[in-house]
Amino acid sequence: MSTSEAAVRERLTRALHERGEEIADRWVELQMEQALLDTDIGEAELREEADALIEALVPGLRSGVPVDRVVTSTPGLHEAVVGLSLRRARAGATPTATSLAVLALKEALLKAVQRDTRDAEELFASAVFMNRLLDVAGALSFETYVEGREEIIRRQSQQLMEQSTPVVRLWRQVLAVPLIGTLDTARTQVVMENLLQAIQDHEALVAIVDITGVPTVDTAVAQHLMQTVNAVRLMGADCVISGVRPSIAQTIAQLGIDLSTILTRATLADALAAAIKLIDGPGPDGDEGDDR
Repeated sequence: MSTSEAAVRERLTRALHERGEEIADRWVELQMEQALLDTDIGEAELREEADALIEALVPGLRSGVPVDRVVTSTPGLHEAVVGLSLRRARAGATPTATSLAVLALKEALLKAVQRDTRDAEELFASAVFMNRLLDVAGALSFETYVEGREEIIRRQSQQLMEQSTPVVRLWRQVLAVPLIGTLDTARTQVVMENLLQAIQDHEALVAIVDITGVPTVDTAVAQHLMQTVNAVRLMGADCVISGVRPSIAQTIAQLGIDLSTILTRATLADALAAAIKLIDGPGPDGDEGDDR
């Protein structure tokens, strides 16, 4: 580390110690003035973020780590930037606004340094150092934001799939899963998990997979259906596929897909009647009607 860089680090550290509250206030003010936030994040939360980041900057500056690795190598500083970015992602701020909010700290820091020195060379060296330091923080905040939003989207997609594939109890020991839309690998996994858990919870003996809302059945969809059927059978239950329309039946026949080992019915009502026969014999004349 050169003597000039060491002096810059010491100058910035002193400014953070002596003028930390002033820097935090100015940083919050800049974010609000420049309309960098289009969220419901309030001034109090912005101030908490500012205090945490400013406090974490001090050990980073005092370390011997090169300036372009200070943010990523200082645990507290790295955590502060990541935490800020994730909160902005959850609040709906844009990644650009999040990065610019972090970069706005440069102006607040430089203003604090100007109170200690008016020397042009010292100010220039401080500005260059802060640019290198906080540009990394800005890039980290952008990357973290993107990863955080992707995780939120994945979680929301998972929740949507779970909600769009409900398991319904139709009769004593008879469950049904009405499928709507495309049945892909990810959705098949959700369907199987929900259905198998429901079979265990309700001690079901028959599971009906209704494909009335599935627009087309190709080889891939048929394979996914077979996987679901096999999983249900491993749980000791029978499986009935309902909603096999004429067009679906024709497509399955043309593709040469063998569903002969699976009980299929044209409608959900027919499937329910078949399920009752599987449980109670030829007809629903027992006491099942009282336990629907």
